[in-house]
Amino acid sequence: MKPRDPRSFLPLSPLAFQVLLSLSDESRHGYAIIQEIADRTEGLVSMRTGTMYLLLQRMVADGLIEETNDRPRADEDDERRRYYVPTPLGSAVATAEAKRLESMVSQARRKQVLGRR
Repeated sequence: MKPRDPRSFLPLSPLAFQVLLSLSDESRHGYAIIQEIADRTEGLVSMRTGTMYLLLQRMVADGLIEETNDRPRADEDDERRRYYVPTPLGSAVATAEAKRLESMVSQARRKQVLGRR
């Protein structure tokens, strides 16, 4: 089976990109992903739990993230939680999407839609 080109997932939905960003530095369970996104975006991006879990299912099915058995210590964990990490494909897709967005911002600067650096 031929590996998928990460660019075939672009443009990534804003929420999927936020999930991949959230998982880029450590594994997290669904509610922790919701909290991290809200904190990092200062509340500009918020997700409901139902939306999050449907998105996680889709991203697992697409091969972008996977469940991990790496868990916190038992006294800091709830056994019902599922923890997720990006797959190598998911990391490549996040990088491709970041580069696409960076290019769009660069174009906006050239067109003076955004201030120049």
